[in-house]
Amino acid sequence: MSPEKIIAEGLKETLNEIYGIDIAADTALVQPTRKEFEGDFTIVVFPYVKLARKAPDAVADEIGKALSAKVEMLSSYNVVKGYLNLSISDDFWRHCLRDNHANVRYGLNETIDEAPVLIEYSSPNTNKPLHLGHVRNNLLGHSVSQILKACGHPVVQVNLVNDRGIHICKSMVAWLRYGNGETPETSGMKGDHLVGKYYVVFDQHYKEEQRELVAQGHTEEDAAQQAPIMLEAREMLRKWEAGDETVRALWQQMNQWVYAGFDATYERLGIHFDKTYYESNTYLLGKSLVQEGLDKGVFYKHEDGSVRVDLTAEGLDEKVLLRKDGTSVYMTQDLGTAQLRYEEYKPQTMIYVVGNEQNYHFDVLKLVLGKKLGKAFGERIHHLSYGMVELPSGKMKSREGTVVDADDLMDDMFQEAKSGTEALGKFDFQGEEAAKLYEMVGLGALKYFILKVDPTKNMLFNPAESIDFNGNTAPFIQYTHARIQSLLRKAAEQGVHIDDTLSDAVTLDTEEKLLVKILYKYPQTVLVAGDNYSPAVIANYAYDLAKQFNHFYQDTPIMKEADKSKRLLRLQLSQWVAITIRNAMKLLGIDVPDKM
Repeated sequence: MSPEKIIAEGLKETLNEIYGIDIAADTALVQPTRKEFEGDFTIVVFPYVKLARKAPDAVADEIGKALSAKVEMLSSYNVVKGYLNLSISDDFWRHCLRDNHANVRYGLNETIDEAPVLIEYSSPNTNKPLHLGHVRNNLLGHSVSQILKACGHPVVQVNLVNDRGIHICKSMVAWLRYGNGETPETSGMKGDHLVGKYYVVFDQHYKEEQRELVAQGHTEEDAAQQAPIMLEAREMLRKWEAGDETVRALWQQMNQWVYAGFDATYERLGIHFDKTYYESNTYLLGKSLVQEGLDKGVFYKHEDGSVRVDLTAEGLDEKVLLRKDGTSVYMTQDLGTAQLRYEEYKPQTMIYVVGNEQNYHFDVLKLVLGKKLGKAFGERIHHLSYGMVELPSGKMKSREGTVVDADDLMDDMFQEAKSGTEALGKFDFQGEEAAKLYEMVGLGALKYFILKVDPTKNMLFNPAESIDFNGNTAPFIQYTHARIQSLLRKAAEQGVHIDDTLSDAVTLDTEEKLLVKILYKYPQTVLVAGDNYSPAVIANYAYDLAKQFNHFYQDTPIMKEADKSKRLLRLQLSQWVAITIRNAMKLLGIDVPDKM
């Protein structure tokens, strides 16, 4: 049981014994003591003053005396204007260090026997390569998955590939018109890059045809609808849904090019999935749910032939579920996919990691499944909405070819890491070993810079800033881990046995105790991150820990400490910091080097 809970239980008993006040332990006002005051935890006594019929300081002093006698871990207390500050004994912190300094699973909980949490992320379209926005999606989904696993939840990581629809047909039409049979092999391009190239080509010719129609006297709206290349794409979609063999064969070929490209990008990012769903397999199930809604009278057929649901009573509007030509929309396949996932996994929660521009979509999805179709699992859907990523140069546009490609970004980060690492001046790696370090530092910098920002916020990604070895960055934290490993190697070389039992007589200095307190908070930090689906909580904890250790390292002798018990304490403390940094960064998908 944590000190907070032990103190809260003691406070509950004390209030009842002294004043006859009955409170629930979970309502006790126990909080960390502010830095400017002496103590570890503070109790706010003002809520009990009126019932105790005494002055605040008197109440605080009486509670302090009773608690000190009741709770063994308390060493002292002080009262400041009605606030009771409690100090935890060195013995408690020393035992925390003794019990955890070598625990490689520190902060990780055993898996609970319960229904799984299903989390969908990535969800790319097969008409373009993954870009910076996808990178945030993938990193966020993967990290939240790892954090939930660390909290003890069974997790199923899934991907939904949007492999059908008008956007896919655009790339196909452009390739047929202008590709001259080009393939990844003949072009030397990754398959996803090649298909993305023709998505841009489509948009270029589409705009040109619109301009020509407008010049002929058409309105802009009519030109957008009647451009020949767009009509061709719509006809291709209709043929695809009708099962046309020629269209389906081209679709399969181009999608396979894209999947090979995606797999290479995922591998480099360290992303994986337990299962991948394909919209082409789920949209028909979605159509059956639309028919179910029609049969129940909760959906209706519009006069233009489309199928819609009226959500105006719920504060939304009418939502199209099937187009007038019978083809499906995103909502159609999301209905089918949710149904399929529920049948397969019976998850306690279905988390969708999708950008905040889709907030309305998921409000509709939950309403349609739950309130309209009566599916209980509709209430289990959680939209993990995140903000957009921008660059110093502004927003990205896929159709115009102005996106920052994920592969190019990782290459750039590799080069940033190379120059930044070598600039440290103590670099002696060569060949494959050096390349491995550059990749670890570069990808770590990318992941950390993105994940340290609260998921709900928009962010500006600055590659140069992310690689700074002295700021709130992964390289700073990675370098701290490498520094500790160097220290531990030096200790081993000098014959120090770090696993020796720490003496009960050794005392903790202020800086040592501060580090132990930060380390002690890590398991609870993991739970908070899990409750909030926020890797930022872990990232900023790791930075605070690394920063505090570096202060400690600069100001406190370790290997030069003459007192062997004190030296052992500091080495064990350093080892615990390294393990905690490694475990925290792993939850972010980031590796830490032993040498740098």
